[in-house]
Amino acid sequence: MLGYIFIGMAILLEFIGTTCMKLSDGFSNIMYSTGTLVAYGFCFYFFALALKSVNLNIAYATWGGLGIVLAAGVSYFYFHESITPAGIIGIILIVTGVVLCNFFGTVHS
Repeated sequence: MLGYIFIGMAILLEFIGTTCMKLSDGFSNIMYSTGTLVAYGFCFYFFALALKSVNLNIAYATWGGLGIVLAAGVSYFYFHESITPAGIIGIILIVTGVVLCNFFGTVHS
């Protein structure tokens, strides 16, 4: 269970880092550039902790998939970027894949 808490923290920090990266204007804004690097540093730290108790395939699918969903949400609602119907279908497929990996993936040995 603790592994999934670490994955949740890694997802949140990846989301913060990605948002800061967008706001950094190509790493020309030092505040957001620093935020990107710090958030990703802690993101990978917590992801590494999660891998002690969660299989890599499940952890990575969860981290990557939910990170994509959060990034798409902030892209649409905060940055007012469009998402095509094909993009929405893709996001639904990603979420479906994450759910399948978590419910039917192998247990960590």
